[in-house]
Amino acid sequence: MTPTRHRASPFHDNVVPLRLPAPLTAVQGTLALDLQPRLDPPAVAGPDLRRRRDVERWAHRFAQAAVEIVGGDRPASQLLRWTSREVQQDLERRAMLVARAGGHTPGVARVQPVRPRVRSVHSCFTAPDVAEVSVHVRYGQRSRAVAARFERRGGRWLCTALEFA
Repeated sequence: MTPTRHRASPFHDNVVPLRLPAPLTAVQGTLALDLQPRLDPPAVAGPDLRRRRDVERWAHRFAQAAVEIVGGDRPASQLLRWTSREVQQDLERRAMLVARAGGHTPGVARVQPVRPRVRSVHSCFTAPDVAEVSVHVRYGQRSRAVAARFERRGGRWLCTALEFA
């Protein structure tokens, strides 16, 4: 006599049995977890903090100029020295698209009804000569984000990537 399977539902073949939860411990395998809170602030190195602030100040000025170029208030040639060819072409293309939509010539005169303002800049060094920066820009009541990558080449910072969101 062969056993018969009782099927109450067609889904029983797909049911995965539940496992009982394993008790949590302070050590899982070889990874030791320190569950005590850290009360001291993290140590900050002096030269790195100064360098970060210098990059953030420079990135602030660069981002302000970039959003004014895209809006048509500045000519794209003003950032030519500090951008890679790809970034420069992208700035020119964006400025041309905005100018075409607004019916004006890019970089000739102030055309934006509200001047964009850089509100904050945050940087992260991915290598000693490479910084990635996020920027918060306000256009009146609206906000936009700008991300940039700067590489130190020939004694100056060069923007090698620039994204608007």
